[in-house]
Amino acid sequence: MTAAIVIPARFASTRLPGKPLLNATGKHLVQHVYERAVAAAVGPVIVATDDHRILDAVQSFGGQALMTHADHPSGTDRIAEVASSLTADLIVNLQGDEPQFDPAGVRLLLKLLTDDPGAGISTLATPIKSLADFHSPNVVKAVRADGGRALYFSRSPIPFVRDAEPVIPSDRFLHHLGVYAYRRDVLLKLAGTPPHPLEQAEKLEQLRALALGIPIQIGVIPTAHRGVDTPEDYAAFVAAVQAGGGR
Repeated sequence: MTAAIVIPARFASTRLPGKPLLNATGKHLVQHVYERAVAAAVGPVIVATDDHRILDAVQSFGGQALMTHADHPSGTDRIAEVASSLTADLIVNLQGDEPQFDPAGVRLLLKLLTDDPGAGISTLATPIKSLADFHSPNVVKAVRADGGRALYFSRSPIPFVRDAEPVIPSDRFLHHLGVYAYRRDVLLKLAGTPPHPLEQAEKLEQLRALALGIPIQIGVIPTAHRGVDTPEDYAAFVAAVQAGGGR
């Protein structure tokens, strides 16, 4: 099967406007992400954006970018617009604010779909590291079956331990990471389906897939990559680059 990586990148951001174009390291943030995607060596890499400034920045370092409609409600819809013009069997959604994502994670996403032909989507999770994270609504939890398929995702503490506090860390209590690979037809189906009430209640797009009966494979990796959501996150990334721990 053939694969492509699509990186959704918007200029507007509530907490960090212009995030893809931040350049305190000598490279735009989106270039760091692009280079990590290329390092995965699984197929073409395309930045999907609604802003000509991002398009110009990507083209300036030799990357490939496509303009999309500005009114997409989510990154999934944005990559679906790009996927509709591609022939790749599998589409990886790598967020444009993940400059330290391990390229091996992309390869794992694709392997999960290759090994489970019945799954329509794959994603990643990592063991929750603290009770505070387990109880935090900002940390999305995932529960999976013995074969690795997702049973549910929630902002609530799941699985709930009735008679004690959970033993943390454990591969039973998982922090879901927002990176996905889709079979192309599944991605287009999702983008053409209205949001589900479960999705709207939890504010989690992946619940639309589960509600539609689309199996999701979850791969477990040892640690989470740190995304860039705030000025503090970006400062930490710049410090890591300067110390030689970033790219």
